[in-house]
Amino acid sequence: MSAPRRVQQQPAFILHHRPFRDSSQILDILTRDHGKIALVARGSRGAKSRLRGVIRPFLPLRVSWVARSDLGTLTGAEAAGLPAGLRGDAMLSAYYVNELLINFLHRHDPQAEIFDLYADTLKALCVCEAVASVLRSFEIELLGLLGYALSIEHESGTHEVLDPAGNYEYRMDQGAVAVSRSSGPMVFSGSLLSAIQSQKFESPEVLRAAGRLLREVISHHLGGKELKSRKVLLELHRGRIAQPVERKQSSE
Repeated sequence: MSAPRRVQQQPAFILHHRPFRDSSQILDILTRDHGKIALVARGSRGAKSRLRGVIRPFLPLRVSWVARSDLGTLTGAEAAGLPAGLRGDAMLSAYYVNELLINFLHRHDPQAEIFDLYADTLKALCVCEAVASVLRSFEIELLGLLGYALSIEHESGTHEVLDPAGNYEYRMDQGAVAVSRSSGPMVFSGSLLSAIQSQKFESPEVLRAAGRLLREVISHHLGGKELKSRKVLLELHRGRIAQPVERKQSSE
């Protein structure tokens, strides 16, 4: 049997936790130097556990563990900063970010840049009212770090700069392909794609187009898997749009 591997005081965030046996939990954790890992936190759901106030999402931690296999055992955890002050849409958005990382990242694949991107995104969600803009920026940066960068800077095949007045269909295996039509689920004007590339999300039109593009790209790379947190966000958004209409109809 191989000797156990021990890690001490590693910067980390908890992405997800689920009950395990009577009073324990299994934690999915993002660490700076060891990537995404899974640990058992023994007795952490017990009333007297010193970990009860520490094991929660969006709190910067320093964790220690021992592992003989893919599933290790948590040996210590302490707060390394203040919890992110997330509420409402920002909180739901942060859970969406967590779900993206859980689905995209492989275990034990350290990527310090993704860890830093995650920490910066949590901070941005706390202070920025334009939550959707923060999410679109995170998605673009994450895809790039994973090797799935959007190919919207040049026209596919010719490598020419996009014509702002032209129309392009985004194809997963090619990038931006010039087309004659102006409509379609993945058809965008050159000006919109260039604005998305530059992350000019102050424009509602650019933000909507970025959401449409990134939704399809992310779904493609996840094999069509539906993300629960994204579904909640979309349903909440639809409800807010429908609400004024319902009030108007009821008053007529």
